[in-house]
Amino acid sequence: MLHVEINGNNYSCEEGKTLLNLFHEIGIHVPSLCFDPRLQPESSCRACLVKIEGKEHLQPSCSTYVSDGMKVVTHSKEIEEYRKTVLAMLAKDYPFEEVAKNPDKEFHQWLHHYDITKNSCDQEHAININVDTSHPFIQVDMSRCIRCTRCVRICNELQGQFVWHVIERGEQTHIIANSQNSFAKSSCVSCGACADACPTGAIEDKHSIKYGTAEKNIKSVCAYCGVGCEINVGVKDEKIVGIHPVYDSPVNKGHLCVKGRYAWEYVYAADRITEPMIKENGEWKKVSWKDALQFAAKKLTAIKMKYGADGVALLGSARATNEENYLIQKFARTVIGTNNIDNCARVCHQPTAKAMTIMLGTGAATNSYDDIEQAKTFLVVGSNATENHPVVGARIKQMVLKGANLIIIDPRKTELASLAKYHLQLKPGTNIPLLNAMANAMLTESLVDVDFIEERIDNWNDFKNFITYWTPEKAAKVCHVHPQLIRDAAKLYAKAKPAMCFHGLGVTEHVQGTEGVMALVNLALITGNIGKPGTGINPLRGQNNVQGSAAMGCDPAVYTGMALIKTEKNRFEDLWQTPLPSNKGLNLLEMMDAAAAGNLKAMWIMGYDTFFSLPDANAKQKSFESLEFVIVQDMFMNETAKRFANVFFPVASSFEKEGTFMNSERRIQKLRRVISSPQNAKPDWEIVCDMAKTMNHQNLFNYSTAEEIWNEIRQTWKAVYGITYERIEDAGIQWPCASLTDKGTTILHTKNFPAGKVKLAKIKFAPSPEKTSKQYPFTLITGRRLYHFNAGTMTYRTPVKEIEETDLLYMHPNDAQRLKLSDGEEINIISKYGSAILPVHIHTSSKQGEVFTTFSNKNVFINKITAPFRDNYVETPEYKITAVRIEKIDK
Repeated sequence: MLHVEINGNNYSCEEGKTLLNLFHEIGIHVPSLCFDPRLQPESSCRACLVKIEGKEHLQPSCSTYVSDGMKVVTHSKEIEEYRKTVLAMLAKDYPFEEVAKNPDKEFHQWLHHYDITKNSCDQEHAININVDTSHPFIQVDMSRCIRCTRCVRICNELQGQFVWHVIERGEQTHIIANSQNSFAKSSCVSCGACADACPTGAIEDKHSIKYGTAEKNIKSVCAYCGVGCEINVGVKDEKIVGIHPVYDSPVNKGHLCVKGRYAWEYVYAADRITEPMIKENGEWKKVSWKDALQFAAKKLTAIKMKYGADGVALLGSARATNEENYLIQKFARTVIGTNNIDNCARVCHQPTAKAMTIMLGTGAATNSYDDIEQAKTFLVVGSNATENHPVVGARIKQMVLKGANLIIIDPRKTELASLAKYHLQLKPGTNIPLLNAMANAMLTESLVDVDFIEERIDNWNDFKNFITYWTPEKAAKVCHVHPQLIRDAAKLYAKAKPAMCFHGLGVTEHVQGTEGVMALVNLALITGNIGKPGTGINPLRGQNNVQGSAAMGCDPAVYTGMALIKTEKNRFEDLWQTPLPSNKGLNLLEMMDAAAAGNLKAMWIMGYDTFFSLPDANAKQKSFESLEFVIVQDMFMNETAKRFANVFFPVASSFEKEGTFMNSERRIQKLRRVISSPQNAKPDWEIVCDMAKTMNHQNLFNYSTAEEIWNEIRQTWKAVYGITYERIEDAGIQWPCASLTDKGTTILHTKNFPAGKVKLAKIKFAPSPEKTSKQYPFTLITGRRLYHFNAGTMTYRTPVKEIEETDLLYMHPNDAQRLKLSDGEEINIISKYGSAILPVHIHTSSKQGEVFTTFSNKNVFINKITAPFRDNYVETPEYKITAVRIEKIDK
């Protein structure tokens, strides 16, 4: 510990702190207008200067580190006069009417503190600059700019977008965006970091202008992707008025993306459903909760009596809490008596969970986001991280900008690919040959970790014999990547350690999705890039609680904590004090097959637009039409509800309830209620309890709080026993965390694997049955982009739609020219399974012969045309390959 005297008082602190950091901790306030805790100190504003004994001149506290025995004075007469002069100079051309209008701005507070007015700083006139309101979320008024450069630096150092630039010198210095006209046309990705950092409001959130300053801020967790960013939700008059990042969050380090920060107004959408409804004669009728529950319970009971318990299926939700998913699967097994329970992980990362369980013993990320700053090399496979997981993507990008190596394996030229040392732009569906060839190159060029292999791998000789076939030359003929590029990438990953792998749906959503993840694990194992800081296999999960919904037991083969039904049935019967079904449950795709065959009669769907999200929608329509009864539980009348539901249960949003989420790095985080839910909308867990009560099973669902449910989960799954609500009040904890003194596990498999030594996977290549032809010459890849999320249920009800109004078909310029298509022109895209109409966006991110689009707009409904093929192990749909043709529309 260091000892320092400040203003005659003694303090202690750890090494590595700046004086300003210490001032903040002990409650001493000095102006620091160029400082932001997320940035490297610049000391340009000079307002934070202090007197240090032994130093001739005043020193900047933001960049001066505490040393032992230091004596500091922060507020002498000399210093205060100096600060007043500095602030008056900054305010020389400032529009002082803004000070009165916005007294809470940091700069305005200091002007008030030092009694600096328009007259006291000898201002003749303020600079008059037009206010730019072109952006849907951010207003720019550079008449209020004091050139602190926070916006420039935070855009560069946190997001890495380089939107803002300082030009000219001296009194002519000013800051501009990298667009010639409006700010909306700049390269801004709407993360809001610049508005967050600006001390004056020169760059300002429009939400702040519209709603004013929040009365209170409540910490919670973002409702979008699996990164799990922590947020401060601003509330005024019991309404949300804005969202800001939590600066000290271990997940997002004071950063957010456009969705987490700005796309929250769906909560107040005019078409939000707030009353239970029953469909009668094709028309929806509002009813009481009692009537809705009794109607639903009577129908489910009748179907169970007539067709057996397996005539009913239920779906958990990646948007619901751990507690809610735990209850819906418990309901399926104890009230209905079926293992027909699944969730949307089936259509995204179920292959990851299966592959990593088979190979490593645990189906979850091996490392933490904080390992990003430890890695020397990144291997990013099938993931457009800066768009789909923007905060993690930005952290990777920052490390690459600082010199870390980056290898991208992706058919498309993503933003990260433009920064990569090697971009292996493979043919869609050929992950296996490419990854096998990388393993081959590591073997033949003696790049493997011999010690790790001897200590922790069981079948090395068998694997060596298998992998000798897959030379880079053989793989190149299949995956269309040059053999030397394969060798170079393999060499970099194996030698420039530690190397960290991230992967996304570009690996999993294939017929060999599970095997693709297994081939990735092979690379980590043979190079020893696992069980250590800055290494590992790390899936980037799509939705905020998709990891949690599966772990809670929303899976036909497992109970809570991934406990196998085959081996753990007796234990859960003892825990729940009731008999449980033995029959093999159906997964989501099997449910659709069973419904089409007439063997499944009812579904209860929680928080998931299933029909809109599944591929080959025309076939799925027949499945849904074959069902006798459908319950949809959601915030909005989604496509599934609109077309097929008989009962609608309205639910509370994530801002309106308590519970926990589990992010992609296995972190259990506290969700807090920040506003009341509207009218008769209820948390999902309360609805499940009400249904159980209505069906005479109240004894198994007698909960009054989400915390009670979590405490039961802790009893069923020892890996989270040590994680209590009290312990995660300040920050989440990563499981395994088996005791109340355990701090959690940041890195898995550091010393051993659950089953001891592991086996490498010998993966043979099986091409997709979906192939291009003369009739369908293009390969369609589907995925997400930055501005919209999955089915668009939330984002299309916010101003995000002003930035991106619809799904777009990304097409290479040469293909567009050949088809005589212009940018923005609507086309008809046709597969064997259906057709859709959407605009073309001519762009070089797609290769010739390949096109890409998202699946968020219900008017486009791209899943009407996607192919029906599935993963060999877990039946995840192959969304990444559909053969299509593109036709001009005759106007």
